[in-house]
Amino acid sequence: MKITDIEIHSISIPYVDWIAYSLNHYYGPSRRTIYVAHTDNGLVGLGESGAPEPRETIDQYLGSNPYTWIGDETSLGLGMAMYDLMGQAAGVPVYQLFGQQHRSWVPIGSWTVSTHPERMAEAVTRYAARGYTWMKYHLSPFENVFDQTEAMQKVAPPGFKIHYDFTGGGTDDHMPELLGKLAQYPIAGCFEDPIHEGDIQGSIELRQRIPLPIVRHRAPLEASYEVLMGAGDAYIRGHQKIGAIIRTAGLLAAGNIPFAIQNVGGTITRAMTVHMKAAFPTATLHSHSDAETWSHDVVAESLEPINGLVRVPEKPGLGLTLDREKLAYLKNIVLEPQQPWIIKSRFRNGTVMYHNFDQTKSGHFLVRPDWHRGLMPMSYAAPIETEYWDDDGSPEFKTMQQRLTREGMVLERENGH
Repeated sequence: MKITDIEIHSISIPYVDWIAYSLNHYYGPSRRTIYVAHTDNGLVGLGESGAPEPRETIDQYLGSNPYTWIGDETSLGLGMAMYDLMGQAAGVPVYQLFGQQHRSWVPIGSWTVSTHPERMAEAVTRYAARGYTWMKYHLSPFENVFDQTEAMQKVAPPGFKIHYDFTGGGTDDHMPELLGKLAQYPIAGCFEDPIHEGDIQGSIELRQRIPLPIVRHRAPLEASYEVLMGAGDAYIRGHQKIGAIIRTAGLLAAGNIPFAIQNVGGTITRAMTVHMKAAFPTATLHSHSDAETWSHDVVAESLEPINGLVRVPEKPGLGLTLDREKLAYLKNIVLEPQQPWIIKSRFRNGTVMYHNFDQTKSGHFLVRPDWHRGLMPMSYAAPIETEYWDDDGSPEFKTMQQRLTREGMVLERENGH
């Protein structure tokens, strides 16, 4: 069995309508790469990634036997396609290629971005109705986390939990105090990377002081020696090559430490994650792929949760079927880019703060503004709320953009002084 061809398709994927406003302002339109690998005996394997792999990487797979790529450490996206082919050739679901099955239902969470408390509450309501029991988001100091939490708590059904991702902190908050207060809400579930990843001892101490799990994602020692030190209650391994995930899964199983695999993508990526988690002994932490944020996909199947759990596919390979019509549609649609906009934040004392936002330059600006020098110290607990000021064609918008270009940040009283 040899790989004879690998189709490479670049697609645009619209966000689900109700969440599109927030996600477009954070990230702009989403693009993915779909790989369709063919063998000389007629099998078809599916994989996906963000940006396409370089041509020289793809060429390494052509002419090879898919089983050459067991424990693939070259490409995550193409590795998915190889495992899909291996499973089909052997007549077994992919999870059997990783080991014995530990679970037939796998926990999956939902995802959103930090935004106005009302939108956060809507996200909880909608995701709960779809069968999710966890929702993760990256906190932003442009919104008050307690205002958000109280809004979400009001609408959350019993058992629904929030996964707070602090992206390593970056504010002037005293984290033991902040986490202790959040932990008192029934909806609070766990805290991811609340402090800088290099502060391993600080993470150990937080575990001792905070009643909810401390989850480590940004692990400077690649989730190795720090695991033995007890730095986290649970771990997240994201966007690693398959071979690296296998090694980490072994270490975490030896320590009986829960972990999740977090690879962003559509149903293809979710399926691969589900298969791996079915075979890894301690892969019991809810995973996130963000597939629920997109309105379309390229396969016929949909892996939707029931009470927060997705059933592991039992068909050979990943258990998915390529839908050529859906693929063609997503290849041909053109999504308009989000135009630069202004972050307009109001403090309750009457102060107004303005920043420019441009995805091509700002990246994670709303999550970690401290990565950009020259800004004021911020807090997740500040009495603040933010609106997205789109270009409305007004002289005021143009004038403020010009000021922000010169000054970087504008801070003034509500009346403009």
